[in-house]
Amino acid sequence: MRITLGAGLLVVALAGCSVTGGSAPAASESAGTVTLVTHDSFHLSDGLLAQFEQETGLTVKQVAPGDGGALVNQLILTKDSPLGDVVYGIDNSFATRAIDAGVLAPYTSQVPAAEDAEQYAPDDSGSLTAIDMGDVCLNIDTTWFADHGIAEPTTLDDLTAPQYRDLTVVTNAATSSPGLSFLLATIGAKGEDGWQEYWTALRDNGLKVSESWSDAYYSDFSGGGGGGARPIALSYASSPPETVNDEAAGPTTAAMLGTCFRQVEYAGVIEGAANPEGAQRLIDFLLSDQVQADIPGSMYMYPVSSTAALPEAWEQWAPLSEDPWTVDPAEISAHRDEWVREWTDLVVG
Repeated sequence: MRITLGAGLLVVALAGCSVTGGSAPAASESAGTVTLVTHDSFHLSDGLLAQFEQETGLTVKQVAPGDGGALVNQLILTKDSPLGDVVYGIDNSFATRAIDAGVLAPYTSQVPAAEDAEQYAPDDSGSLTAIDMGDVCLNIDTTWFADHGIAEPTTLDDLTAPQYRDLTVVTNAATSSPGLSFLLATIGAKGEDGWQEYWTALRDNGLKVSESWSDAYYSDFSGGGGGGARPIALSYASSPPETVNDEAAGPTTAAMLGTCFRQVEYAGVIEGAANPEGAQRLIDFLLSDQVQADIPGSMYMYPVSSTAALPEAWEQWAPLSEDPWTVDPAEISAHRDEWVREWTDLVVG
């Protein structure tokens, strides 16, 4: 799930610059097809993928089986007959599941940004390389709260108070990667023995659960442009800049930075890939300076590269949380399915 508003796209200078993270081999060395298995929201600015193909002699074929959860499920189901060569879009809520299932082959990129990516590695297997990251957070429609004379909520606990009844919409933790990330945020905040009580209070305070991020943000959220009735919606810390109508006034929404879970998206070589060398080149490409600089404008996530410049609007209005909620990856691996089943029974019924 990703914000797909067109404002603020970065202009990437392509001419004369290599996007592969190093010197490109002659076409005869790497000619062929590399199949990229990714989620539905993968997008790069026009020309970037074409330049990669020109420099490497590779043709990139894309397969998109669904969101981040569906992506991992399909990799596991097709383990004996892989869908492709390289995967992008596995996030940290599903990373250990993919690693434990043995659907990934180790690869360590040598491009400069790989050093920055190392801090986000889910384990020491070398199976997944971080490409981008962002904070899944509740967003509020600041204009709505000003118009109604109600104080803006700032914490998770605020959402269970009577004045915020029927105001919040989130996405389904069983079908949406932001929804699962928010469930993990509450587990990080309330503990394995306390999150159930918190969600019961949310449910009893008029919580709405939508099946997808786009439904929650564009249809239910009053600040998403679709005329929704709820001024609190699950989205990203990078969402507010997209609601800027007047540069002087700033955005009409804000992220509740005390409610965030840090989502990291990875790429990896698929075990049994027909073209593992091409897969490695594509991972290098995703870590290249040009792609890292393009990620905020094309996929509305933060690049892992410490040298990639952010859009000016992000510097002003899209800060990451200084202290996002966390859950140990090993705990996620051990309890993910159990937590989702329990959440579904408790909240959706």
